[in-house]
Amino acid sequence: MVRRVILLVLAVGLVLVGCGRQSAAPQPQPTSALVHIRLPMGYIPNIQYAPFYVAQAQGFYREAGFDVSFDYSFETDGVALVGASKLPFAIVSGEQVLMARDKGVPVVYVLAWWQKYPVVVVADAKLGLKTPADLKGHRIGLPGLFGANYIGLIALLHESGLSEQDVTLDSIGFNQVEAFASGKENIVVGYVTNEPIQLRAKGYAITTFPVADYVTLASNGIITNEKLIHDDPEMVHRFVRATLRGINYTIHYPDSAYQISTKYVEGLATADRDIQMQILSQAIAYWKGDPLGASQPEAWEKMQQVLLDMGLISHPQDLNAAYTNDFIKP
Repeated sequence: MVRRVILLVLAVGLVLVGCGRQSAAPQPQPTSALVHIRLPMGYIPNIQYAPFYVAQAQGFYREAGFDVSFDYSFETDGVALVGASKLPFAIVSGEQVLMARDKGVPVVYVLAWWQKYPVVVVADAKLGLKTPADLKGHRIGLPGLFGANYIGLIALLHESGLSEQDVTLDSIGFNQVEAFASGKENIVVGYVTNEPIQLRAKGYAITTFPVADYVTLASNGIITNEKLIHDDPEMVHRFVRATLRGINYTIHYPDSAYQISTKYVEGLATADRDIQMQILSQAIAYWKGDPLGASQPEAWEKMQQVLLDMGLISHPQDLNAAYTNDFIKP
């Protein structure tokens, strides 16, 4: 899921969303009443976006009154556009919410799509690393000193008693697999749904340290803005509930969700299905929560502390204003 700073950059009672039979689902609206939503995704078309493809293709968004198109353009600043009320929603990682609010941008996180932070450190098994503390003194390749990869790595180091000064960080762009395979890097930072799966498929023996195994951080989800929450909370509720239906469907019917996704992801129909299903299965494991879509206070508290320690926000934010679980309720 989910990898630029907007990354870029996871059931509200299973009975609430399951099989599209939730009693609290909004009543279908006539086509003429549909509101078009352009949704910034933060990454290229990918099987990890299956819940959104499902929600559109299965009519969950339509029943909630929306027609959704997916915006994959990297230059789109979803945080700024939503904060300025130019767009109603975007997919954003948790750190972006706090960094935006620190600058006065009134965005609010309303659905925790990823329950666990998906960043992982991948090391050549030959290094014999046993714990994240063993990273001390090593060089680590990552896209750059920004975004979820960087923040996840620093959080992992801090949780292991290390600092950024205890390692050497090498900015290599989004080329982790190639850098590892070529021997340029023997430790890289990536996503649990990408680099480890690709490298193992290529036959490399690796050791992984998933950030979520060591620290709880607010991850990718849906944001809106304070104005829309004030002016039309029902619209926010309908969009969140329709998205939850898509997530729940994908969790329970991954094969069907995969087939639906082939209509939205170019090349997926002819891709290596085993690898792509591994990606989807790993993503699903990181989406599951009880209730589905709920933010955990400790995840936001820890994320805020990491950002303060890194100097990425200037002062503590009002976390009660930064996120809410109100809209995942029936």
